[in-house]
Amino acid sequence: MNSIKTQSSSPLVGQMFEAGAHFGYDKSRRHPSVSKFIFGRKDNFEIFDLEKSAEKLQIAKDFAKKVGTEGRQILFVGGKKEAQNTIKLGAEKIDMPFVDGRWIGGTLTNFEEIRKRVKRYLDLTSQKEKGLLAKYTKKERLMIDRELEKLDRRFSGVSNMEVKPAALFIIDANKEYIARDEAIQTHIPVISLSGSDNDFTKINYAIPANDSLSRSIKFFVDQIVTSYEEGLKERKTAAVK
Repeated sequence: MNSIKTQSSSPLVGQMFEAGAHFGYDKSRRHPSVSKFIFGRKDNFEIFDLEKSAEKLQIAKDFAKKVGTEGRQILFVGGKKEAQNTIKLGAEKIDMPFVDGRWIGGTLTNFEEIRKRVKRYLDLTSQKEKGLLAKYTKKERLMIDRELEKLDRRFSGVSNMEVKPAALFIIDANKEYIARDEAIQTHIPVISLSGSDNDFTKINYAIPANDSLSRSIKFFVDQIVTSYEEGLKERKTAAVK
């Protein structure tokens, strides 16, 4: 296993190795589009070529940085339990929208209708915070609270997404295939940390690496977040000049 780590002197490759990014799935699960990114095999797991993963990661980071320089949004998506908290924290750090649970169909393809539901959520939230719901009966308030709870669960993460995002950053595009396919339909580029069972032909900026280990997911989320922050800083610097 050390031969994998030492195949390159790149610090980035070493960091990915420490995060467990090199672990793919069993060969029987490998999508044909991933073959060129496989380095070898260890026990029942295929091993990613981290040199190639690092190249793809850099391309994805450059794109995320570009979105930051444009001041546009990246929608973070990761509903699997290993990704939920990391996706939420990463997105919140740079004030980006996120989906850390079940993807709501139509989030992109029926965006205007989704915005209506978001506006309803924001309106009810505002009324509750201002104490304006006191005018309703106890039964009516109970019904409103139930509606608000449901809306919060579904739309709180995208409440700051007033227009369609410039890109999606997805953890495991195979699992989040509805989000991926909606992005394709609406011509929105997709960055994705994707394991060896993913179809890379459907991803604009695929990062071939482990998409199931929490520490691997956190590493790549941090990389994309940092790149976006760099873009924002460049944007602010340019605005001052």
